[in-house]
Amino acid sequence: MAISVILASKSPRRKEILENLGLKFDIVTADADESSDIREPGALVMALAEKKGLAVIERIGDCADSIIIACDTLVYCNGEFLGKPKSREDAERMIRMLSGNSHEVISGIFLSYKGQNASAYASTKVIFDDMTDSDIEAYLNTDEPYDKAGAYAIQGLASAHIKGIEGDYFNVVGLPVNVLCNTLKEKFGIDINTLR
Repeated sequence: MAISVILASKSPRRKEILENLGLKFDIVTADADESSDIREPGALVMALAEKKGLAVIERIGDCADSIIIACDTLVYCNGEFLGKPKSREDAERMIRMLSGNSHEVISGIFLSYKGQNASAYASTKVIFDDMTDSDIEAYLNTDEPYDKAGAYAIQGLASAHIKGIEGDYFNVVGLPVNVLCNTLKEKFGIDINTLR
């Protein structure tokens, strides 16, 4: 029987990444409590991804022949987690923190197949140029910062201000492809090529 894939995320960026891998999949989301007392970045994103995945499993019930893929991404800078900005002022605060600085983008994945679960995470270092006040103002005047962790999109307008990265680019976009493929193979014996 063919294995179906369910993406437990409404992120258009994660959807695009899976499509670019040639996968056919359904999108199913469910509300999950994203509060947590965990402060270690890798453990936190894996716990949040697991909550999202388990909420989807609970919603759809029997999914033994499906692989559930859930993910959570956070930006970590100067000891602070930067989620999606709550306002323009919050976005400006984040961008000013990132400007001329380096930070980590950490994504946790949660996979479930035939009642077995696996979690993993990836971390990528991102280095920003110094941004002028006019650079920041121009960026805040776009729609881009407001639905993204850390208030920026590496694949969008913010790319003009990113000096470099160390690690997986796709992790920064929102889904660590290399970790996903390796975890599928190591934990479930599934080659990504067989899901196309």
